[in-house]
Amino acid sequence: MTQSRRNLLIGLGLVLILGVVWLSWRSSTPTIPDAIKHGYSEALNAARTGEPGAARQLYQQLGRPDISVKRRVWLHGELPNYPSPQALKLADIDLHHEAPQVRVAAIKSIVGLVPGGQRSLLLGPLLDDEEQAVRFAAINALLGLAPDELGLYFAPLQQAIDGWQQTLESQPESAANYAQLARLYIHNVEYKQAQQALDNTLRLEPGNLPALVMQIDVLDRQGQSDAARQLLARQLKAQPDSAYLQHALGLWLLHHGQREYALLGLSKAVELEPDNKDYRYDLATTLHSAEELEAAQKQLQEIVQRHPADRNARVLLINYWKESGQLQNVQILLAQLEQLNPDDPALQQGL
Repeated sequence: MTQSRRNLLIGLGLVLILGVVWLSWRSSTPTIPDAIKHGYSEALNAARTGEPGAARQLYQQLGRPDISVKRRVWLHGELPNYPSPQALKLADIDLHHEAPQVRVAAIKSIVGLVPGGQRSLLLGPLLDDEEQAVRFAAINALLGLAPDELGLYFAPLQQAIDGWQQTLESQPESAANYAQLARLYIHNVEYKQAQQALDNTLRLEPGNLPALVMQIDVLDRQGQSDAARQLLARQLKAQPDSAYLQHALGLWLLHHGQREYALLGLSKAVELEPDNKDYRYDLATTLHSAEELEAAQKQLQEIVQRHPADRNARVLLINYWKESGQLQNVQILLAQLEQLNPDDPALQQGL
């Protein structure tokens, strides 16, 4: 056989091999219909505004292998409002995504989809993630869980917390670092250290209200309720129109068994920030505990009207209407929920 003929056969063989590899790749890569490929913006908007079919569109987009990291992160921001076995599967898959930002977003989805006592099995392995940001996100997601809830991951979490503390303590001081240290100390029931970290946070950033409220909580945990009350009172005197502080006052009074006064603080927070759904939700549940069922329902109705995608408010309103025998309203909301997400566990459980 001549050299030229031998080269020709080798060349044809390479072409054949490359062709087989290309066909194999094509057959293993799912074809994405154009309607789904070009439906990202529509799906994200439907999820954010609570439109019929929102869950299906959201799942379709998260199921795409070709979607960008940034877009995948945004989709995860909406996923907790659309729980289902499929939603959990999609979040679990993205816990192993190659992009750290997506793994962090998936951790947040799991927090919204899975009760605290059950999420440790899903998130525990990420305490050993190669990326620091992912490890730290997993730690934050597991903070506050009881040892029984953490199960096998109790010791790994403690090791991860120790490592994070060392990292924070070795970095230049900042309000954010001290505040995170305080959260880790609180988890470890090290309240003196937490108080010192919060003092440093407020020294660097006097207007940090979340740190201030955390400090009030730490004082309470040490049995210094009078000091906590005085600190909160001073801040409210200085900032009476702070919705954040009024809400904190309401929760503090509620924790100390003063529900009637708590309602005043919670109501004031809603008055100052009427579009804050978390403030309204806390007001609704407190009104319900005070047996003011109609007022509680009105607050939840307002949330559903302003934030149609808010699944927690919708499900709680269904429960409250069932409680008062308003079955027609129950059926209307159930029908709307089924349009949003036919696989919602609340529907499957016969809410």
